[in-house]
Amino acid sequence: MVHDMTSQALVDHLRLYSVRRGDFVLKSGRRSRWFVDSKQTVCRPAGILAVADAALSLIPDDVTAIGGLTMGADPVAYGIAAVAASRGRELRSFSIRKASKDHGVTGRLAGALEPGDKVVIAEDTVTRGSSLLEAAAVVRELGAEPVLAMAVVDRGGTCEAMAAEQGIPFVALVAAPDLGFDFGD
Repeated sequence: MVHDMTSQALVDHLRLYSVRRGDFVLKSGRRSRWFVDSKQTVCRPAGILAVADAALSLIPDDVTAIGGLTMGADPVAYGIAAVAASRGRELRSFSIRKASKDHGVTGRLAGALEPGDKVVIAEDTVTRGSSLLEAAAVVRELGAEPVLAMAVVDRGGTCEAMAAEQGIPFVALVAAPDLGFDFGD
């Protein structure tokens, strides 16, 4: 599933900084023998560059914005947008709050999403994909169009089917098998 040398650099970075082995209880309550804290990759300079290299090769040319549900999407979307800008590609970034804000700029949107935007919904790690789909629903409510759901790491292997049910193509830059684990481990 590793597509090129850029993706291999990302896999190597994730293995070095983000993958932990042991006995973990996941958000779902299920136990696992491994955990991936992909923020340890996306919040490091070499890591976000590897993420951006892989992501920008997959993001359609007509995409105008990238973002998703805070907190998982934030460093991914902002990092990719910043690297894209340094390469002459304009991508605005945004976050979807987990709850509406009732003061200042109200609502769930924080950032530069505009009606009519073609959007990549980003996330650092997905197991089921519920955060991606929640963000996509809010993006649609705001008048923009999710055209791609993208995760740095797909841990669970179920997100592609869930996104397809919503009419959104899904791509993971790295999947559990690339890191040496089975989906559902």
